[in-house]
Amino acid sequence: MAKIAAGLALIALLGCTARTCQAGYGYPTPVPSTPSTPSPPPPYTPSTPSPPPPTPATPSPPPPYTPSTPSPPPPTPATPTEGLAVGYYKKSCPRAEDIVREVVRDANAGIMAGLIRLFFHDCFVRGCDASVLLDQVDPNSPTEKFGIPNLSLRGFEVIDAAKARIEKECGSDVVSCADVVAFAGRDATYFLSNKKVYFDMPAGRYDGLVSFINETLPNLPPPFATVDQLKANFASKGLTADEMVTLSGAHTIGISHCSSFTSSFSDRLNPSTSDMDPTLMSSLREQCKSDTGTDNTVVQDIKTPNKVDNKYYKNVLSHEVLFSSDAALMMADDTSAAVRANAKDNGVWEEKFKEAMVRMGAIDVKTNLNGEIRRKCGVVNSH
Repeated sequence: MAKIAAGLALIALLGCTARTCQAGYGYPTPVPSTPSTPSPPPPYTPSTPSPPPPTPATPSPPPPYTPSTPSPPPPTPATPTEGLAVGYYKKSCPRAEDIVREVVRDANAGIMAGLIRLFFHDCFVRGCDASVLLDQVDPNSPTEKFGIPNLSLRGFEVIDAAKARIEKECGSDVVSCADVVAFAGRDATYFLSNKKVYFDMPAGRYDGLVSFINETLPNLPPPFATVDQLKANFASKGLTADEMVTLSGAHTIGISHCSSFTSSFSDRLNPSTSDMDPTLMSSLREQCKSDTGTDNTVVQDIKTPNKVDNKYYKNVLSHEVLFSSDAALMMADDTSAAVRANAKDNGVWEEKFKEAMVRMGAIDVKTNLNGEIRRKCGVVNSH
């Protein structure tokens, strides 16, 4: 009975993080629709031959960006991960990363925020293998995409559009969907940071073969998690407490459903139990009111909601954050020290965020022995 009660509490909570629906978690909001295919933007000189993975190469500055948009600044070198390499598609599909960036560039800020979240949700369940993209084929076996935390995910149409353009230019069995998701998360960060946060993303991931709905809740940290639960969750993925705090900075963009922070399980708008700033609390009460029972959405960062920056940490310090999991970062000496350091220096946090994104992108990477290069991101090749 305890497990059933906990499950019901989770279902009553979950919220969102991008424009329209894309944050922490959320109620069963509409499954992402399929908008129009974006048009081209800038280039980059990506990778080496696809499967089998090549020997990691030394990160190099992104190539010239011929179109009107200026080329990205030289990326911060990151330690290549075993099995992955920077410039992986340099020979097999030279414009792969350019194409992804062009498609991402044409998306709106909400979809871009959704792409960063999509990358996170993919990597934290079964590793970075694009299992979050798989559609349900067996009526008795729903996939990750339909798990409660993922019902508000956005950006699927961007991944599909980028994959379609890549296939047209390089063939269907060259660039993995998992790498497209990783590149898209990187490029969304670049555009939402005003082109300040750019880094090389190693590639060479293979796509996973399975996806299960019941693996979402146990692996994705909820918006009411304690600091110890957050540390344990990230540690199980090979990430440190400092990297957990660093990646939490992604809450500086997008929106959230009110249900993520107002419930009997964790009511952030209850002044007797919450440390939220009274002015913000009053404002949220008004924004979350609904005569029809609609689960309204609000911005996560009241200062710079569409910009990747360190304002999130300043909001944590001033008690102007939505989730209990955000406020929980101040409940341990090491994480509170990390919050203060990130709030003090945006440049330091940007560098740490680049490294943490690369590290996250190396979680449980699939190889040609337990993965494939999907022809279509929504189904495994056998289907």
